[in-house]
Amino acid sequence: MSSSRDVVVTGIGLVSCAGEGIAAHLAALDAGAPARTDTEAFAPYTVHPVAPLALDGQIPKKSDQRQMEPWQRLGVYAAGLALDAAGVKGDADLKGRMHLVVSAGGGERDTAVDGAILTGLREAADPGAYLNEHLQNDLRPTLFLAQLSNLLAGNIGIVHGVTGASRTFMGEEAAGTDALRIAQARIASGQVDCMLVGGSYSAERPDVMVIHEMGGFLRARDFRPVFDRTPADEAGFILGSAAAFLVLEAAEHAAARGARALARLGPVASDRTTRAPGSTEASLAALWAAAGIAAPEIVLAGATGVAPVTAEEGAALARLAPGVAVTALGDLTGHTLETVAPFGAALAAGLVAERGLREVAVTVVGHRRGEGVIRVTAA
Repeated sequence: MSSSRDVVVTGIGLVSCAGEGIAAHLAALDAGAPARTDTEAFAPYTVHPVAPLALDGQIPKKSDQRQMEPWQRLGVYAAGLALDAAGVKGDADLKGRMHLVVSAGGGERDTAVDGAILTGLREAADPGAYLNEHLQNDLRPTLFLAQLSNLLAGNIGIVHGVTGASRTFMGEEAAGTDALRIAQARIASGQVDCMLVGGSYSAERPDVMVIHEMGGFLRARDFRPVFDRTPADEAGFILGSAAAFLVLEAAEHAAARGARALARLGPVASDRTTRAPGSTEASLAALWAAAGIAAPEIVLAGATGVAPVTAEEGAALARLAPGVAVTALGDLTGHTLETVAPFGAALAAGLVAERGLREVAVTVVGHRRGEGVIRVTAA
């Protein structure tokens, strides 16, 4: 696939524990720590809850708000912010041609039903038959629909009128990397002129705490900077609720409609290595070159805090960008899984547009699999 056209960022929508918008997140970057931390709701686990949002500003109908789960509301809200920032909110023709790429996990579980089924399963004479019966009878059909990951794209289409082709990527951190990679490549190759790309994640859910604790990935202690988490002090991630969307355009398309190009997004490099000692460092070195990273003034690392991969990521960055400041996104927002890559790219574009940086590198190393490197430069 040819990559002949420059791809620029013309709109950014961000929400997290830091608040909403670029200014709030640049302030969080300066502070170097999450703005909101909750140690009580899911004790002993810490979460970084999303800041209060005036949902009516981007999702006017209460009926739309009610039928969405929290992760969908966050995503639709951030998508609206990005469209507003790009100056296309009222352009029905452009939104009708705009393609959409979303990175998202599944929806939320009915934890009361799950708990009742698990409790009954302990005493069931035939666990298999019991499970089948109760999964069929106790879960509402609408619950299955609510869990579909592509409902975020559907709700963005309904609420904001973005009705071009859409696709949804699932698969934890790598989903966000691939969403950006596909969007950038399609614009660069001339397949489409304008795309909305991003993801959202709701961390304030007991079901995801169970899932990640079963894998041994959660840190069950108070906040500590991501790169300072060690096995001796309990490595692992602290989840955060967040959403990030970007409006991407071909440079000439943005210029033709008089839009400001906030930053340029280069081809996104991605990999999926078999994790073994040294594999992450080798992957990052190859991706760093493939993405064309030259002289970044800062690295935004999607590091998770999980051992030993986070230590490898830190060691690789020390070699690839000696003397360059490295900031873990988890130190601003908590870990946001599918949202990490679009969030990193959006924040990088904000640094270029508002702080005058010339080049920012973003790394995305999944807690189990998937590696990516993103280059954002001045437009």
